[in-house]
Amino acid sequence: MATGKLKIDIRRQAILEQLNREGIVHVTQLSERLGATPATIRNDLDALAVDGQLDRIQGGAVRRVKPGEGWGGTPVPVGQGRRAIAEAVLRYISDGDTLFINSGTTTMAVAEVLSLRKNLNIVTNSLAVANYLAHQADMRLILLGGELNANYGFTYGGDALEQLSRYQPQWSILSVDGVHPEHGITTYHADEAMIDRTMIARAQKTIIVADHRKIGRVGFSHICGVSEGQILVTDSGCDDAQLERIRTAGAEVHVAQL
Repeated sequence: MATGKLKIDIRRQAILEQLNREGIVHVTQLSERLGATPATIRNDLDALAVDGQLDRIQGGAVRRVKPGEGWGGTPVPVGQGRRAIAEAVLRYISDGDTLFINSGTTTMAVAEVLSLRKNLNIVTNSLAVANYLAHQADMRLILLGGELNANYGFTYGGDALEQLSRYQPQWSILSVDGVHPEHGITTYHADEAMIDRTMIARAQKTIIVADHRKIGRVGFSHICGVSEGQILVTDSGCDDAQLERIRTAGAEVHVAQL
């Protein structure tokens, strides 16, 4: 019994060490590397998730990041980080620009500073963003129709996608749940992944807004890879090595200073 327990502890420690290095682990890779069955690895991941040491995703797990903690970077208060990101995004936006904006707490922070620009044309699927910007002068706002995710306040589905196909804005500004140099840009909301993908395809350039907690993470639904034509705006709590790998993948990286 003691020997069996020791083997379990060694295997789970190996899983955590790989997770700390890479930010994500997959059941199939761990099974091959550690010589355990996929069912055993899934049990290990479930147990570690219950202990609060990781977050489970489909087919694997991602490292759990505590509030205010970066991926090896400097701790940054989340609210201050979002505000800094929003102000940095504003530097790219000029009066009269056309924009797509998706739903999310960071894009909501961006919406709050967009009132400093005039004559913007904005298309969004976010109820919160639409409600806020509807009261701003010098702004044309279009809220996408379609099915409604009432829990998170965004529209999605065929009708929303059909509306998006009518527009070709200069900018797409997207809040996401994960930015990983190899595994790409992801979200936990499968319903919104297609909306995000279409916004990227239709816009001339895309600004990804993601605080330090999202860098190196992988969400449930893949949106696209990291590539040229994308600008990642994040805060100063990130691990420099992760950001350099994202730059190598082709994206521009802007680190907003508090």
